[in-house]
Amino acid sequence: MHLAYPAVLSALLFCTGLYGVLARRNAILVLMSVELMLNAVNLNLVAFDVWLSRTAEETLHSGQALTLFTIAIAAAEIGIGLAIVLAVHRNRGTSDIDKLRDTAEGHETDDPDGPDSDGDAPAAEKAEATA
Repeated sequence: MHLAYPAVLSALLFCTGLYGVLARRNAILVLMSVELMLNAVNLNLVAFDVWLSRTAEETLHSGQALTLFTIAIAAAEIGIGLAIVLAVHRNRGTSDIDKLRDTAEGHETDDPDGPDSDGDAPAAEKAEATA
């Protein structure tokens, strides 16, 4: 088997994942696209390891060992990433990346009808609460 076949497939997978990271707005789809990119890297590592072991009589299989580490890192990344996305969705009500620009809890808004600078309700609602 030629080295070009898995290299082209890996490049297509990586480009598909890169498009998904740049074009998607949903955080879970972005995480899936990152996983696709990591799998493209894994495919490249194994393909080049097999190619080098045929040409250099290498028995170390460092590409396959590195692939196992990459898979472990990807598993940890998806576990932590999903936990963060679920926590943000629970607090904010959305997982849309464009709407999650500001992550501060009591952030100020540019909207004059929005909350005060201390993050409380507007003055009209304060007056109703005290009456």
